[in-house]
Amino acid sequence: MKVIVTGGAGFIGSHLTRALVEKGYDVHVIDNLSNGKKINLDPEAKLHQIDLRDFSKLKPVFSNAKFVFHLAALPRVQPSIQDPRNTNDHNVNATLNVLLASRDAGVKRVVYSASSSAYGNQKKLPLRENMEARPLSPYGLQKYIGELYCKLFSDIYGLETISLRYFNVYGPGAPTEGAYAMMMARFLIQRKNSEPLTIVPDGKQSRAFTHVRDVVRANILAAKSAKVGSGEVINIAGKKNHTVLEIADMIGGPKVFIEPRLEPKHSLADLSKAKKLLGWEPKISLEEGIAELRKLHGIS
Repeated sequence: MKVIVTGGAGFIGSHLTRALVEKGYDVHVIDNLSNGKKINLDPEAKLHQIDLRDFSKLKPVFSNAKFVFHLAALPRVQPSIQDPRNTNDHNVNATLNVLLASRDAGVKRVVYSASSSAYGNQKKLPLRENMEARPLSPYGLQKYIGELYCKLFSDIYGLETISLRYFNVYGPGAPTEGAYAMMMARFLIQRKNSEPLTIVPDGKQSRAFTHVRDVVRANILAAKSAKVGSGEVINIAGKKNHTVLEIADMIGGPKVFIEPRLEPKHSLADLSKAKKLLGWEPKISLEEGIAELRKLHGIS
């Protein structure tokens, strides 16, 4: 069975690609390698080095594909603030191209990687999917627009879609630059290099960190579930939220505090919809995940 993973050479995409190959799928990766790397790819996956904004090159790859996992994006808040036109092109226009190519090729279902940044600051926790979106950055808005496009394509064209709102994904292979979940990878590198851990601004903000293997499992369940396909939005997150200071203490070493940035103070996800519609809940605790990463980085 042919499946497509956009952004399949990136952090989450490469983990998903390997899992799909192991399950026997004919996996086609579409990646322009601006963020992803060839070394991340499973050798059994077929790479199409294409920019998703180039519809004429993109469209033929979708022929005979059953599932499309759309992970490709420019997933950074600060660059979206500095250059909203460029990030909109990658995060909105490219998503529209993926949906159009999927519709035209008769793809059964598109699983869209959405973002918890669509929530912004909310007055109540946990965050539920029916809350009003209040993005604080162009990136958050762009990812939310992708959800709306998915819902419209289900309603208008009958293309099955589902949007998974990720909360701070971490795990082996995460890049060390950028904000949110990438903070953990940066902490590990700083700890290994005997450098202080850089914390923004006081470390008291909390996040529902989610292990990448749990995210991969959610994607595969989302492709197969008979209970979804009409543009549903579903939270994919860890069970608990943890502060940045807690993460720093688990990794160990001295700390240094730097200037604040625009971001929500706290996040915690309601996971009842994921459990009901996908049969999914996270299996890997933060303590287990960080212990694995410390071992991989040679930190005793």
